[in-house]
Amino acid sequence: MATSFKTFDPGKDSVVTRNLLHEAIPVTGTIISGTYGSPSPSTNVKNYSHGMFQSVYDYPYLSSSANHIFDLTMGFSATSHLSGTTAGGAAPTQRAKKINIYNEMAQVLAGFDENSAVRRFDEDGDLTGGTKIDEAYFVNFTRLLAKDEIKKGSFSLTLGISNGTGLSAYASPFAQTLTITDKSGSTGYKVNSPAGDYGILFATGSATGAKNAVDATGLIAVDRGYAKVGLIYYQAGIAVISSSVFGSLLSSSVSMSARSTGTTPVLSASVNGNFISSSISGACTDFRHRIQNISFNNTTELNSTVYFCRADNTDFNYSSNPTYLSSSKMVVKNNSQDVPISYVTSVGMYSADNELLAVAKLSEPLKKDPTTEFTVRVRLDY
Repeated sequence: MATSFKTFDPGKDSVVTRNLLHEAIPVTGTIISGTYGSPSPSTNVKNYSHGMFQSVYDYPYLSSSANHIFDLTMGFSATSHLSGTTAGGAAPTQRAKKINIYNEMAQVLAGFDENSAVRRFDEDGDLTGGTKIDEAYFVNFTRLLAKDEIKKGSFSLTLGISNGTGLSAYASPFAQTLTITDKSGSTGYKVNSPAGDYGILFATGSATGAKNAVDATGLIAVDRGYAKVGLIYYQAGIAVISSSVFGSLLSSSVSMSARSTGTTPVLSASVNGNFISSSISGACTDFRHRIQNISFNNTTELNSTVYFCRADNTDFNYSSNPTYLSSSKMVVKNNSQDVPISYVTSVGMYSADNELLAVAKLSEPLKKDPTTEFTVRVRLDY
């Protein structure tokens, strides 16, 4: 029988699958904190006239080869002790913008409470109470890196927290480090966010100046748990880092920015002072200068439909190709008693109204005659 089309049996000829693909993403601190200009201006870091955030690229951003890695910004809540006036009676630099950024991030990631007020970030995910994160840095990874989501339990961010005076301390910030991880992310993630799943970020590291004792594993112990210093939103691809990593977590607050007094460069401004007196771009530059490494695994969700195209012994033994016939005779037969033979080179997928939807090409022709049967497995990914 010269069969050209065969109808799929939905019950046995197709199956839907879902696979998660992971890719390791290492982002070195040299790219982030000054490979292309040390430390500022960096030609791979783009600042904007609105001054709300800065964008980091893996190459000078004016180059067509540059890839956008992440956006960096910071802010504090309206209830933060930093949002009021300073001792001199002046308001914090860009106060309204810093509050707006915090509220924007909190609105998207934490949502609203029962009174329609924007929730504040909570260090342990307890939105009804607990310790709030009122001052934070926000690292927003691009879809190029994060894909569909950041893999739970894979995030790591190493920060330099060395302190001192003089420009040498600013030029070598990694003598002491803290590593921030979502160590419980694979099993202890939260689901009470409008932006999807998120995990708690914990501080680990080599900081001998840590306020709390360092246990044998290097984790900074706080009470019976570990130091909670932020949140990681997996599907959104956003890390929220509390300013406490440079302040209250340590026995002495880190001086964040390099300023010149006369001809002598010195470190100045604690993290709180940096949040108050620096512009958003300036504070982001100071934070970026202390990023040693970022790494995580991204996740790509691959949905597939697998079709089993079955050719029984009586199917597809003839071809509709015009070259199959010569003077009304099949060119693949030497005499009329020979069995019909065809060579399968491709599989077409058609809709119910005979519209060609997809074509699968075989790597080599398959010989088909009444003595053979085979199944071609066609997978559509989307």
